Parts: sequence; structure tokens; C-alpha cells
Amino acid sequence: QVQLQESGGGSVQSGGSLRLSCAASGATYRRRCMGWFRQAPGKEREGVATIDSAGSTNYVSSVQGRFTISQDNAKTTLYLLMNSLKPGDTAMYYCAAAEFNSCSSRPAYDYNYWGQGTQVTVSS
Repeated sequence: QVQLQESGGGSVQSGGSLRLSCAASGATYRRRCMGWFRQAPGKEREGVATIDSAGSTNYVSSVQGRFTISQDNAKTTLYLLMNSLKPGDTAMYYCAAAEFNSCSSRPAYDYNYWGQGTQVTVSS
């Protein structure tokens, strides 16, 4: 079984930065594809960034150039560095994992394992 636990959320002003972390445990093959998703009130869950076991990354266009996804060498912690935050980035952020080798364009329902989420609030 895979367990995921997010941390690092909080409240910041527009233009500020936050770094989210996701502690991951469980069989490595079950989390070859890791991603960050977010969900704002009244909106669907949206994929923000993904990284696969080879280190290939993908970003939704609205965060390209501002957010960076990474993981440690042991693949026990997933990170999301968020710079130049905007009020539109306000949401609950979730860490997710799946067994696929390729993460590219996979929707939320393809991910088998989810954390509880961490809230990010950006004020103008």
C-alpha cells in the first residue's frame, strides 16, 4: 500500500512563494508516476505538475515557469516549489501516485493513491 502525506501549505500574498512536500511510502513500483493536483471550491480537480521515474516533468500551462516539481533521490519525498503565486493558485493541493511509467496528460482518475491535501491561499 502507498501512503502520501502533504505539508507546506499556508497563506501568502500575491507574488510570494511556498514549497509543498509530500512524504511517500510503499512499494516504489506503485508510485512510478507522481503528481500534484489542486482543487478550488466549485471547480474540478486539476493536474498541476507530474514527474515520472525517469525524471520527466509536465506542467499545466497556467503554472509553467512559476512552479517546479521535483523529488529526492530516494523517491521518498515529492516537492512542488511555487513562485510568483497568484490569487488564482488558491486551492487545496493534493499529492498523487500511480504505477504508470509515463505521467503525461493522465487525468486524476488514473491515479490510485492520494494524500489528504494541504491548503494554499494567495491573497492579493
